[in-house]
Amino acid sequence: MEIDRDMQKDTADITVIGGGPTGLYAAFYAGMRERSVRIIDSLPELGGQLMALYPEKFIYDVGGYPKVLARDLGRNLIAQAVQFEPEVILDEEVFELGKEGDLILLQAAGGEYRTRTLILAGGKGAFVPKKLECPGYEEFLGRGIHYSVEDPEIFRGKRILIVGGGDSALDWTLAVKDIAAETLLIHRRGGFRAVERSVAELRVASEAGELSFRDHHEVKEIRGNAQVESVTIADNRTGEETALEVDAILTFLGFKPDLGPIKGWGLELEGNRVVVDRLMRTNLPNVFAVGDMVTYDGKLDLIATGFAEAAIAVNQAVRVLDPKARLNPGHSTNLKIFREPE
Repeated sequence: MEIDRDMQKDTADITVIGGGPTGLYAAFYAGMRERSVRIIDSLPELGGQLMALYPEKFIYDVGGYPKVLARDLGRNLIAQAVQFEPEVILDEEVFELGKEGDLILLQAAGGEYRTRTLILAGGKGAFVPKKLECPGYEEFLGRGIHYSVEDPEIFRGKRILIVGGGDSALDWTLAVKDIAAETLLIHRRGGFRAVERSVAELRVASEAGELSFRDHHEVKEIRGNAQVESVTIADNRTGEETALEVDAILTFLGFKPDLGPIKGWGLELEGNRVVVDRLMRTNLPNVFAVGDMVTYDGKLDLIATGFAEAAIAVNQAVRVLDPKARLNPGHSTNLKIFREPE
C-alpha cells in the first residue's frame, strides 16, 4: 500500500504498533468502531511472523479453519485490516514514546507520529534465532542451514536433518517428510515441547518408515564445501557419534525475544513482557498492549487469544476517546458498515 508521507503529521485516534495477526485485528476492530487508525511496523510488509518466518507452515488453532497456511491467514488478516483504509507505515521503528499535551508523541526514524491512544502489538519484539553451538554453523548459515522456511519445495529430493523439539520442529518434520528423500529429526532431550497431536503424528510416521527421529542427540560438527554436505551428531548420554551425509539442516531452536526501545518507555515489565490488567491497560495512560508481548494471570500465547485481547483494548481505547461511547458495540452482524468485497 502506497502511503502519503505528508499524512504522518496527522493525529490518529488509535495507533497500533505491530503489523502481525493481533495488530492487524486491532486495526480492523478500531476501523469497525469508526476511529482513525494508523499501523506502524518495522518489517517491510504486514503479516508479522506469519509472512516473515513461516509462511508455508500450517496453523491449526485459529477458529473457523481446520488448518490454514500461515501466509493465507496473513493475507486474509491484511485484507480484513485495510478495508477501513488505515494509514500504514512500514519499515519504520519507533524508538521513543513521549507526551505532547493530551497526545502521545511517537518519535521514529521517519519522523514524529501523534496519536490519542496507543495499542502495542509488537509480539515478543525483535527475534534473534538461537544458534547451534558447534563448528560449521556460522560458516554454512544460508548455505544449507536454515532457521525459517519460505518454500519447502527447495527440499524436494534432499536429505534433511531437522534440529529441535518444539512445535516448529515437529510441524516442519511432518511437512517435508513427503517431499524429502530422507528426513531425520533430532532433539537433545527425551520429550518434545510440541502439542500432543504433532508428537503422536511423528511417532506414527516414524513407525511407518516415513521419517526418523532420535532423542538425546545433538549436532557436534557441520562440514561441507560450497554447501552443507555432512554432519556429525552425538548421543549426549553415551557420547557415541554418528556421521551423516545431508543436503540441508533446519534448526528450530527458538528465538531470543528483545523488546528493543520499548524497554526504555517506562512500561511496567515482567521479564521481557509488558504487564497489563484485564482491560489490556499498561501502567502508562492511554497505552494498551496485546498479544505475545504481554503478561497477566492466565495468559496464553495463542493467535486466538490475541484477537480477543485486541478487541478488548480497542473498546477501552474508544472509551478513552469518548467516555459516552458504548463499551460493547454489539455483534458485527448487526452493524451496517461493511463493504462488499471487490
